[in-house]
Amino acid sequence: MEFLEKVKAVVIGHAVGDALGVPVEFASREELNKAPVTDMEGHGTYPVPAGAWSDDTSMSLCTLDVLGRYGLDYDRVMINFGKWYYNDEFTPTGEMFDVGNTCSMAIENYVVGKKSYLECGRNGERDNGNGSLMRIHPVVLYLANKDMPLQEKIEIVHTMSALTHAHNRSKIGCGIYAFILWELLQASSIEAMKVGLEKAANFYQGQPELVHYKRLFEKTFIITPRNVIKSGGYIVHTLEAAVWCLLTTNSYKDAVLKAVNLGDDTDTVAAVTGGLAGALYGYNAIPKEWHDTLLSCGYIQNICEMLMP
Repeated sequence: MEFLEKVKAVVIGHAVGDALGVPVEFASREELNKAPVTDMEGHGTYPVPAGAWSDDTSMSLCTLDVLGRYGLDYDRVMINFGKWYYNDEFTPTGEMFDVGNTCSMAIENYVVGKKSYLECGRNGERDNGNGSLMRIHPVVLYLANKDMPLQEKIEIVHTMSALTHAHNRSKIGCGIYAFILWELLQASSIEAMKVGLEKAANFYQGQPELVHYKRLFEKTFIITPRNVIKSGGYIVHTLEAAVWCLLTTNSYKDAVLKAVNLGDDTDTVAAVTGGLAGALYGYNAIPKEWHDTLLSCGYIQNICEMLMP
């Protein structure tokens, strides 16, 4: 598929996963074992209709909008985050209804505290939620075809993470994701994912924080039992869960439903899974009924088109 179609596959794939998870966010795995998600639903955790997406997609669109209009401009990204957070822009229903603590503090640091974008992100060990991983795919897509050294690309990914999540563990998690997605954009296969993981392991070799992701690089990871996979808001667990869902399924639909039904941080785990699954299986693999239910799908597609040269 041509690059624009790949961009749409990732961005819409991410948004669809997000929307599938929104109604059951914080539901336990036990609850979802009894009543699993099988389709787009409305309401539930939040009073929003079926197809509504959360902060994962809103913050991603904030970033994508800037990259498409202006190129790499971290201040403009932070300004867009403020427009979403304070003015309800970049939302599916005209109202911002979900935000993580680390993201909200970073945005407040920028808008209210007038801090530099370099100083807004939280960098404590307890600030390693999945709030930068859930919105990192736009800059990874933006950098995919850029002619620049790999080190420079990864530094940009790290800086984009650090706008809200500045700890090295979060930066490395976003970097691992970038390696996976770049390989999937080149070759849509499970083997490409494994190549991406191998390249990430080599790139970050010797960095102390890499140890937290070690299970991802084990050949036996694919046979990890479901009860061992965690699906909370910790970046390591979210990335593990997304990769595991992709390695253990054979379609976009099965991957994202598996992700949602892990429970807990359902929207983000399914969103990260859905973006990568979009790259793996292609735009047309996203079920039409989900695509058609997704709120403001045309709006999202228009923002994707802005990313093209």
